[in-house]
Amino acid sequence: MNLDTLNPSQRRAVERTEGPVLILAGAGSGKTRVLTTRIAHLIDKGVQPANILAITFTNKAANEMRERVEETVESDTKDMWISTFHSCCVRILRKDINKIGYNRSFVIYDAADQVTLIKDCLKELNISDKAFEPKTVISYISGAKDKLKSPKQYKDDCAGDPRMSKIADIYSLYQDRLKRNSALDFDDLIIKTVELFKKNPEVLDYYRSRFRYIMVDEYQDTSMAQYEFIKQLAMGHKNICVVGDDDQSIYGWRGADIRNILEFEKDYDDVFVVKLEQNYRSTQVILDAANHVISNNIERKRKKLWSEKTEGEKIKIELAENELEEGRFIAETIIDKVQGEGRKYSDCAVLYRANAQARPIEDALNRAGVPYNIYGGTKFYERKEIKDLIAYLRIIANPQDDISLKRIINVPRRGIGLRTIEKIEDRASLKQESMYSVLLDIDSNSEISTKAKKQINGFVDLVGTLRAIKEVYPVSKLIEKVLDSTGYIYELEEEMKKNQNSMNGKYEEAQDRIDNLNEFISIALEFENSDDENLEDKSLETFLTSVALTSEATEDEEPNRVSLMTMHTSKGLEFPVVFITGMEEGLFPISRAIKSMKDSDIEEERRLCYVGITRAREELYLTMTEKRTLYGKTNHAIQSRFIEELPDECIEKLYMGKRELTYTKSSYNILDKYTKKYMNSMNREEVAKKMNATNKNENTMAEPEDIKLGSKVYHPKFGVGTVVAMAGSDVTIAFENQGIKKINKEYTTLDLVKE
Repeated sequence: MNLDTLNPSQRRAVERTEGPVLILAGAGSGKTRVLTTRIAHLIDKGVQPANILAITFTNKAANEMRERVEETVESDTKDMWISTFHSCCVRILRKDINKIGYNRSFVIYDAADQVTLIKDCLKELNISDKAFEPKTVISYISGAKDKLKSPKQYKDDCAGDPRMSKIADIYSLYQDRLKRNSALDFDDLIIKTVELFKKNPEVLDYYRSRFRYIMVDEYQDTSMAQYEFIKQLAMGHKNICVVGDDDQSIYGWRGADIRNILEFEKDYDDVFVVKLEQNYRSTQVILDAANHVISNNIERKRKKLWSEKTEGEKIKIELAENELEEGRFIAETIIDKVQGEGRKYSDCAVLYRANAQARPIEDALNRAGVPYNIYGGTKFYERKEIKDLIAYLRIIANPQDDISLKRIINVPRRGIGLRTIEKIEDRASLKQESMYSVLLDIDSNSEISTKAKKQINGFVDLVGTLRAIKEVYPVSKLIEKVLDSTGYIYELEEEMKKNQNSMNGKYEEAQDRIDNLNEFISIALEFENSDDENLEDKSLETFLTSVALTSEATEDEEPNRVSLMTMHTSKGLEFPVVFITGMEEGLFPISRAIKSMKDSDIEEERRLCYVGITRAREELYLTMTEKRTLYGKTNHAIQSRFIEELPDECIEKLYMGKRELTYTKSSYNILDKYTKKYMNSMNREEVAKKMNATNKNENTMAEPEDIKLGSKVYHPKFGVGTVVAMAGSDVTIAFENQGIKKINKEYTTLDLVKE
């Protein structure tokens, strides 16, 4: 086959067929082309398709790879394995799992099956499913399996922790019951294959002999279990080729281990390393920016992207007054691109770190008539928690709304089941009344159980109380009261507590839902402060009308739309024009990464920034705000450290002439300087004390008289903030992530942060 169309690095990666090969494929460097060409080259050299194993992460990627190989070679490729990890392991287990005591006709349990089985195990062990919520237990078990820990090993690790020891007992019984049922869950597909190989060398030898050439895509995203599976197979011929980009490793929160790619050369001798650094996507200006930002990471393989597209627009940076102005700037810029430059809406993408950021952008695009799609998520007003909250507000405004009533009568769960709701609905239909009217007279309904009546009466009392206060509470306070009195936020916080140590995504999902609910409070605050003449008053009814009009989406199905998505979702995509929003400390990098005191968390945030920057082909806009109302709190912003890391020659500030952000690099490095030193401490308050002691030694301790309006100060609990008001001993401080607090400077240690 003709390899002349490849660049020199790509060609070296394709032609080096023997021994371990590490292909460090930078963003936009053509790695898929290299992989498929490499497979085709092996076949052209006489390697039998049956001797090739190629592993990808999705069925879609596997199918695309097979199609491209089949288009390139004339040989029959049906015996070649191109599949995901799970599909590959199922094929192996179907043939030989009987050798470790399982039936080869095993079934694969999905998430619902797992919950049912865990409940059976809890019952058998006489453990309450209230104290040990089944999904939480499953997440712990999944985490143990991903680290290849057997029930016994997990039990040993949990010695001294009564709660975790019980989870280990459940894990043990769960595995016994799976085996008794001739069943595997998805985690088992990989770990049981590893177990099969370890206990049956002849099986491992067979597959080592068969798969003389192994290729793994997206190697930076592999977990410990996946790593071990590949390593067992590859230690035969050692013709292992892994392709990945450590600079794009952004899934550590779900089990991916960046060390797998960083330490590949420790696992195999004489590794041939190829760096694919020529980018076919972006201009050199964009690549220079990406290179500069990612160079601040320590845990990485050094490489530098370059492009033949030497000309290019500078990266535009906009400083907006707030998130509403930010959204308006994006909408107006997109319209200029379409109407003035002949671009399509689909040429543009808006990326954000947190889902809740999308709301003001959606509002701005809707008002400007710009069509858009939300990718990898649901539009803000269509999210379950937002629709639930709006349903509560509608019931408070109009109890006769049966649709809203049915939505929230048992949300959060309060013991009013579907059968009870059906009986209420039937009675309302028979009497031609609203369901709420039936609820008001529920005690006379003989079809409803005493237990259900009690719950219904509690619900009616709740609605009555909320209806009474709506006349005196502003909408934002009414929403807070709804979230508090219904227990909606509490239920989500409990979900976070249950999943705080798991990697199943449940913790992040609950956090996102809480963030979205708090963001809805921001909408109410905007409504209350608006001087829009169309808002005749500030009542709940007017607010609901405003929300309905704002959230109304066009039904136009034309694909020519702006793309809105998180930066995680954007990986693998590219657009001519990209906007990255919210370039502020605490938002990007996200606050939990800053607070974790781990360099690795900030480095993953920086890799995410690198991914975002390299999505842009021709134009890149970065936006930030002077202050931002997010999750119901208004904070004065600190420019993201990632803006600070951009080279001056690559950027153009659109806000020249406006007031610059006064925050300097020291504003966000003050924490880094000391938390890195004490990051191994388990007690955050102890760290803060040590930081204060160090500050005193450096003569940065602020005397009460040193603190002035505009001073930057550090509080041991709330972090860095700016003094925005003073009255006697009381200092009002706008903290980066904690909102505005009133502090008495006589009784609280405040450290002055020197600019």
